[in-house]
Amino acid sequence: MNSYTTVPNPGDNLKRFFREGSVLANLIIVNAAVWLLVQVFRIIFFLYNQPDAALATTSIIRIFGVPASVPLLINKPWTILTYMFLHIDVWHVLFNMLWLYWFGKIFQEYLGNRRLLFVYFSGGISGALVYILAFNIFPVFSPSLPISYALGASASVMAIVTAISFKVPNYSVHLLFFGRIRILYLAIALFIFDFFMIPAGNAGGHIAHIGGALFGFLYAQLSGFSSNFISGGSQRWTGFFRKKTMRANVNYTGSRPVSDEEYNLQKAEKQKRMDGILDKISKGGYDSLTRDEKDFLFRSSGKR
Repeated sequence: MNSYTTVPNPGDNLKRFFREGSVLANLIIVNAAVWLLVQVFRIIFFLYNQPDAALATTSIIRIFGVPASVPLLINKPWTILTYMFLHIDVWHVLFNMLWLYWFGKIFQEYLGNRRLLFVYFSGGISGALVYILAFNIFPVFSPSLPISYALGASASVMAIVTAISFKVPNYSVHLLFFGRIRILYLAIALFIFDFFMIPAGNAGGHIAHIGGALFGFLYAQLSGFSSNFISGGSQRWTGFFRKKTMRANVNYTGSRPVSDEEYNLQKAEKQKRMDGILDKISKGGYDSLTRDEKDFLFRSSGKR
Protein backbone atom coordinates (compact mmCIF):
# COMPACT_ATOMS: atom_id res chain seq x y z
CA MET A 1 0.00 0.00 0.00
CA ASN A 2 1.32 3.39 -0.96
CA SER A 3 1.73 6.03 1.75
CA TYR A 4 1.40 9.72 1.16
CA THR A 5 2.85 12.63 3.10
CA THR A 6 1.01 15.90 3.15
CA VAL A 7 3.30 18.88 2.65
CA PRO A 8 2.21 21.89 4.75
CA ASN A 9 0.99 24.81 2.69
CA PRO A 10 2.69 28.06 3.78
CA GLY A 11 -0.37 30.01 2.66
CA ASP A 12 -2.65 27.95 4.89
CA ASN A 13 -0.32 28.42 7.85
CA LEU A 14 -0.34 32.17 7.27
CA LYS A 15 -4.15 32.26 7.08
CA ARG A 16 -4.39 30.26 10.29
CA PHE A 17 -1.94 32.63 11.97
CA PHE A 18 -4.05 35.71 11.22
CA ARG A 19 -7.34 33.93 12.03
CA GLU A 20 -6.05 33.18 15.53
CA GLY A 21 -6.18 36.88 16.33
CA SER A 22 -3.09 36.84 18.55
CA VAL A 23 -1.37 40.02 19.72
CA LEU A 24 1.40 39.38 17.22
CA ALA A 25 -1.04 38.99 14.32
CA ASN A 26 -2.91 42.15 15.35
CA LEU A 27 0.31 44.18 15.59
CA ILE A 28 1.25 43.14 12.06
CA ILE A 29 -2.26 43.91 10.77
CA VAL A 30 -2.29 47.38 12.35
CA ASN A 31 1.12 48.23 10.90
CA ALA A 32 0.11 47.00 7.45
CA ALA A 33 -3.24 48.82 7.61
CA VAL A 34 -1.63 52.12 8.59
CA TRP A 35 0.87 51.78 5.75
CA LEU A 36 -1.95 51.08 3.29
CA LEU A 37 -3.92 54.12 4.48
CA VAL A 38 -0.85 56.31 4.06
CA GLN A 39 -0.43 55.09 0.47
CA VAL A 40 -4.09 55.76 -0.32
CA PHE A 41 -3.77 59.24 1.17
CA ARG A 42 -0.66 59.94 -0.94
CA ILE A 43 -2.34 58.72 -4.13
CA ILE A 44 -5.39 60.91 -3.56
CA PHE A 45 -3.22 63.97 -3.03
CA PHE A 46 -1.18 63.08 -6.09
CA LEU A 47 -4.27 62.80 -8.28
CA TYR A 48 -5.68 66.13 -7.12
CA ASN A 49 -2.22 67.73 -7.01
CA GLN A 50 -3.15 69.89 -4.00
CA PRO A 51 -0.61 69.60 -2.57
CA ASP A 52 1.68 67.16 -4.38
CA ALA A 53 2.43 63.71 -2.99
CA ALA A 54 5.81 64.69 -1.53
CA LEU A 55 4.29 67.49 0.54
CA ALA A 56 1.50 65.16 1.65
CA THR A 57 4.08 62.64 2.88
CA THR A 58 5.87 65.37 4.83
CA SER A 59 2.58 66.40 6.43
CA ILE A 60 1.87 62.82 7.52
CA ILE A 61 5.31 62.48 9.08
CA ARG A 62 4.94 65.77 10.94
CA ILE A 63 1.57 64.74 12.35
CA PHE A 64 2.34 61.14 13.35
CA GLY A 65 6.15 60.84 13.44
CA VAL A 66 7.94 61.57 16.71
CA PRO A 67 9.98 64.79 16.54
CA ALA A 68 13.48 65.17 17.96
CA SER A 69 12.60 68.67 19.14
CA VAL A 70 11.24 68.66 22.70
CA PRO A 71 8.94 71.71 22.17
CA LEU A 72 7.38 70.00 19.15
CA LEU A 73 6.96 66.79 21.14
CA ILE A 74 5.16 68.66 23.93
CA ASN A 75 2.67 69.98 21.39
CA LYS A 76 2.22 66.51 19.85
CA PRO A 77 2.63 63.98 22.69
CA TRP A 78 0.67 61.27 20.86
CA THR A 79 3.52 60.87 18.37
CA ILE A 80 5.62 58.88 20.85
CA LEU A 81 3.08 56.09 20.27
CA THR A 82 1.89 56.67 16.71
CA TYR A 83 5.39 56.80 15.24
CA MET A 84 5.95 53.09 15.93
CA PHE A 85 3.12 52.19 13.52
CA LEU A 86 4.03 54.64 10.77
CA HIS A 87 5.88 53.52 7.65
CA ILE A 88 6.19 55.28 4.30
CA ASP A 89 8.44 53.01 2.25
CA VAL A 90 7.21 49.53 1.35
CA TRP A 91 10.58 47.90 2.12
CA HIS A 92 10.66 49.55 5.53
CA VAL A 93 7.34 48.06 6.60
CA LEU A 94 8.04 44.71 4.90
CA PHE A 95 11.35 44.05 6.66
CA ASN A 96 10.04 45.28 10.01
CA MET A 97 7.01 42.99 9.81
CA LEU A 98 9.11 40.00 8.76
CA TRP A 99 11.43 40.45 11.74
CA LEU A 100 8.43 41.02 14.00
CA TYR A 101 6.80 37.82 12.74
CA TRP A 102 9.93 35.65 13.02
CA PHE A 103 11.01 36.74 16.48
CA GLY A 104 7.49 37.45 17.71
CA LYS A 105 6.63 33.77 17.19
CA ILE A 106 9.59 32.72 19.33
CA PHE A 107 8.71 35.37 21.93
CA GLN A 108 5.13 34.06 22.15
CA GLU A 109 6.31 30.51 22.78
CA TYR A 110 8.28 31.48 25.87
CA LEU A 111 6.82 34.71 27.25
CA GLY A 112 3.29 34.96 25.91
CA ASN A 113 1.14 37.61 24.25
CA ARG A 114 0.82 40.11 27.09
CA ARG A 115 4.55 40.47 27.49
CA LEU A 116 4.93 40.76 23.72
CA LEU A 117 2.57 43.73 23.65
CA PHE A 118 4.30 45.33 26.63
CA VAL A 119 7.77 44.97 25.12
CA TYR A 120 6.56 46.26 21.73
CA PHE A 121 5.20 49.50 23.18
CA SER A 122 7.87 49.96 25.85
CA GLY A 123 10.66 49.23 23.39
CA GLY A 124 9.19 51.74 20.96
CA ILE A 125 8.95 54.41 23.65
CA SER A 126 12.50 53.66 24.81
CA GLY A 127 13.77 53.99 21.25
CA ALA A 128 12.00 57.34 20.85
CA LEU A 129 13.38 58.69 24.13
CA VAL A 130 16.96 57.66 23.33
CA TYR A 131 16.58 59.21 19.86
CA ILE A 132 15.26 62.50 21.30
CA LEU A 133 17.93 62.55 24.01
CA ALA A 134 20.77 61.97 21.54
CA PHE A 135 19.59 64.67 19.15
CA ASN A 136 19.37 67.18 21.99
CA ILE A 137 22.73 66.29 23.54
CA PHE A 138 25.19 65.80 20.68
CA PRO A 139 26.21 68.95 18.76
CA VAL A 140 26.37 67.14 15.41
CA PHE A 141 22.56 66.96 15.35
CA SER A 142 21.93 70.63 16.21
CA PRO A 143 21.36 71.84 12.60
CA SER A 144 18.77 69.12 11.90
CA LEU A 145 17.10 69.11 15.32
CA PRO A 146 14.04 71.24 14.38
CA ILE A 147 13.22 69.13 11.30
CA SER A 148 14.11 65.60 12.43
CA TYR A 149 11.42 62.96 12.89
CA ALA A 150 11.56 59.24 13.63
CA LEU A 151 9.05 56.71 12.32
CA GLY A 152 8.67 52.96 12.05
CA ALA A 153 8.41 49.89 14.26
CA SER A 154 12.14 49.13 14.20
CA ALA A 155 12.82 50.11 17.83
CA SER A 156 9.88 47.98 19.01
CA VAL A 157 11.07 45.04 16.92
CA MET A 158 14.63 45.39 18.21
CA ALA A 159 13.31 45.28 21.78
CA ILE A 160 11.51 42.01 21.04
CA VAL A 161 14.50 40.53 19.22
CA THR A 162 16.90 41.40 22.05
CA ALA A 163 14.61 40.34 24.89
CA ILE A 164 13.91 36.87 23.51
CA SER A 165 17.52 36.42 22.38
CA PHE A 166 18.75 36.83 25.96
CA LYS A 167 15.94 34.60 27.17
CA VAL A 168 16.75 31.62 24.95
CA PRO A 169 20.28 32.27 23.62
CA ASN A 170 20.70 28.68 22.44
CA TYR A 171 17.68 28.92 20.15
CA SER A 172 19.00 28.84 16.59
CA VAL A 173 17.56 29.82 13.22
CA HIS A 174 18.67 29.04 9.70
CA LEU A 175 20.04 31.95 7.68
CA LEU A 176 20.76 31.82 3.97
CA PHE A 177 24.53 31.66 3.30
CA PHE A 178 25.24 31.39 7.05
CA GLY A 179 23.46 28.20 8.08
CA ARG A 180 22.19 27.77 11.62
CA ILE A 181 23.04 30.58 14.01
CA ARG A 182 22.04 31.31 17.60
CA ILE A 183 19.65 34.22 17.90
CA LEU A 184 21.77 35.71 20.68
CA TYR A 185 24.65 36.22 18.27
CA LEU A 186 22.24 37.67 15.74
CA ALA A 187 20.91 40.22 18.24
CA ILE A 188 24.44 41.24 19.25
CA ALA A 189 25.44 41.61 15.58
CA LEU A 190 22.43 43.85 14.91
CA PHE A 191 23.29 46.05 17.87
CA ILE A 192 26.91 46.42 16.74
CA PHE A 193 25.79 47.15 13.18
CA ASP A 194 23.45 49.93 14.32
CA PHE A 195 26.15 51.49 16.48
CA PHE A 196 28.76 51.66 13.73
CA MET A 197 26.24 52.80 11.12
CA ILE A 198 25.27 55.97 13.04
CA PRO A 199 27.69 58.21 11.06
CA ALA A 200 26.83 56.54 7.74
CA GLY A 201 23.28 57.88 7.43
CA ASN A 202 19.87 57.67 9.08
CA ALA A 203 21.53 58.32 12.43
CA GLY A 204 18.17 58.85 14.14
CA GLY A 205 16.91 55.46 13.01
CA HIS A 206 20.01 53.61 14.20
CA ILE A 207 19.94 55.42 17.55
CA ALA A 208 16.27 54.51 18.01
CA HIS A 209 17.13 50.87 17.25
CA ILE A 210 19.78 50.97 19.96
CA GLY A 211 17.26 52.43 22.41
CA GLY A 212 14.84 49.60 21.69
CA ALA A 213 17.58 46.99 22.03
CA LEU A 214 18.70 48.42 25.37
CA PHE A 215 15.16 48.15 26.71
CA GLY A 216 14.92 44.55 25.52
CA PHE A 217 18.16 43.69 27.30
CA LEU A 218 17.13 45.44 30.53
CA TYR A 219 13.71 43.79 30.41
CA ALA A 220 15.34 40.36 30.12
CA GLN A 221 17.55 41.12 33.11
CA LEU A 222 15.16 42.90 35.46
CA SER A 223 12.23 40.58 34.78
CA GLY A 224 14.15 37.48 35.77
CA PHE A 225 14.28 36.21 32.21
CA SER A 226 18.05 36.52 31.82
CA SER A 227 19.72 33.65 30.06
CA ASN A 228 22.07 31.11 31.58
CA PHE A 229 24.66 32.70 29.27
CA ILE A 230 24.62 35.83 31.47
CA SER A 231 24.01 34.28 34.87
CA GLY A 232 26.50 31.50 34.32
CA GLY A 233 29.18 33.92 33.18
CA SER A 234 28.70 36.20 36.17
CA GLN A 235 28.90 33.27 38.54
CA ARG A 236 32.15 32.11 36.96
CA TRP A 237 33.72 35.55 37.34
CA THR A 238 32.45 35.85 40.90
CA GLY A 239 33.92 32.46 41.73
CA PHE A 240 37.24 33.40 40.15
CA PHE A 241 37.70 36.49 42.31
CA ARG A 242 36.23 35.03 45.50
CA LYS A 243 38.80 33.83 48.04
CA LYS A 244 38.81 30.13 48.60
CA THR A 245 38.34 28.86 52.13
CA MET A 246 39.67 25.68 53.66
CA ARG A 247 36.19 24.65 54.68
CA ALA A 248 33.78 23.64 51.94
CA ASN A 249 30.72 25.83 51.72
CA VAL A 250 27.35 24.24 52.23
CA ASN A 251 24.33 24.88 49.98
CA TYR A 252 20.75 24.05 50.88
CA THR A 253 18.37 22.70 48.27
CA GLY A 254 15.33 22.60 50.51
CA SER A 255 15.60 18.96 51.55
CA ARG A 256 19.10 18.40 52.89
CA PRO A 257 22.39 20.31 52.81
CA VAL A 258 24.69 19.47 49.90
CA SER A 259 28.32 20.29 49.26
CA ASP A 260 29.56 22.66 46.57
CA GLU A 261 30.61 19.69 44.45
CA GLU A 262 27.14 18.10 44.59
CA TYR A 263 25.42 21.43 43.97
CA ASN A 264 27.55 22.19 40.90
CA LEU A 265 26.97 18.67 39.56
CA GLN A 266 23.20 19.07 39.88
CA LYS A 267 23.37 22.46 38.22
CA ALA A 268 25.43 21.09 35.33
CA GLU A 269 22.93 18.27 34.80
CA LYS A 270 20.04 20.74 34.72
CA GLN A 271 21.90 22.95 32.25
CA LYS A 272 22.64 19.93 30.05
CA ARG A 273 18.96 19.00 30.02
CA MET A 274 17.96 22.60 29.26
CA ASP A 275 20.38 22.75 26.32
CA GLY A 276 18.92 19.52 24.97
CA ILE A 277 15.37 20.87 25.20
CA LEU A 278 16.30 24.15 23.49
CA ASP A 279 18.05 22.23 20.73
CA LYS A 280 14.94 20.10 20.28
CA ILE A 281 12.79 23.24 20.03
CA SER A 282 15.08 24.77 17.41
CA LYS A 283 14.74 21.64 15.27
CA GLY A 284 11.11 20.62 15.76
CA GLY A 285 9.39 23.56 17.43
CA TYR A 286 7.80 23.89 20.85
CA ASP A 287 5.09 21.30 20.07
CA SER A 288 7.73 18.59 19.68
CA LEU A 289 8.42 18.64 23.43
CA THR A 290 6.91 16.11 25.81
CA ARG A 291 4.74 17.31 28.67
CA ASP A 292 7.57 16.62 31.13
CA GLU A 293 10.00 18.67 29.01
CA LYS A 294 7.54 21.57 28.81
CA ASP A 295 7.04 21.49 32.59
CA PHE A 296 10.81 21.48 33.14
CA LEU A 297 11.23 24.41 30.74
CA PHE A 298 8.62 26.53 32.48
CA ARG A 299 9.90 25.68 35.95
CA SER A 300 13.43 26.63 34.92
CA SER A 301 12.29 29.96 33.45
CA GLY A 302 10.23 30.83 36.52
CA LYS A 303 6.92 30.54 34.62
CA ARG A 304 4.09 28.68 36.27
